[in-house]
Amino acid sequence: MGGVRVQGTVGSFDVETRSGTVLLDDGTELGFDAEAFAAGGLRLLRFGQRVNLALEDGRVRVVTLSTFPLPD
Repeated sequence: MGGVRVQGTVGSFDVETRSGTVLLDDGTELGFDAEAFAAGGLRLLRFGQRVNLALEDGRVRVVTLSTFPLPD
């Protein structure tokens, strides 16, 4: 997977929609959808968790825990 790889902190997560927001280290807030969540192989996220993100065209494509590698 190409694109930009960054880290951030979970700002919100909705279990029903499997979407949420992440606060990047520079203060930028980004939303992610259920597709990006599913791509990371996760079951749940909690407020304040550190995550790795793969961004493509300014959009979150993958979100996963900071201890997990992003897919290639």
